[in-house]
Amino acid sequence: MGTWVFLAAGWVLLVALYGLVTSRNLIHAIGCLAVAQSSTYLLLLAVGYRRGATAPVYSDLAPGTRPVVDPVVQALALTDVVVGATVTALLLALTIQLRKRHHTVDPQALTGLKG
Repeated sequence: MGTWVFLAAGWVLLVALYGLVTSRNLIHAIGCLAVAQSSTYLLLLAVGYRRGATAPVYSDLAPGTRPVVDPVVQALALTDVVVGATVTALLLALTIQLRKRHHTVDPQALTGLKG
């Protein structure tokens, strides 16, 4: 795959961080955080990709006949997706509760949270 995927992952992360820093809305910030999380998918894809490799099912392969993809990277990518979805859902639920109590999702207008 080369270095292009690593550059794309870095670019997606930088764009998401820029959106997160300049956000005036908590829902927009959560969306930018989800985009930043997706850059890790690209990173894991770049690390775990092997040209011409097959799935790591060894029942039909003799050892050393064909290259296989590392199953640890696949497990990490799946875990990353699940954790990202869970964190995004939790943050959105907290934002809904914050909107119900303070009637705003603007972080600058949340004066009730100050000491």
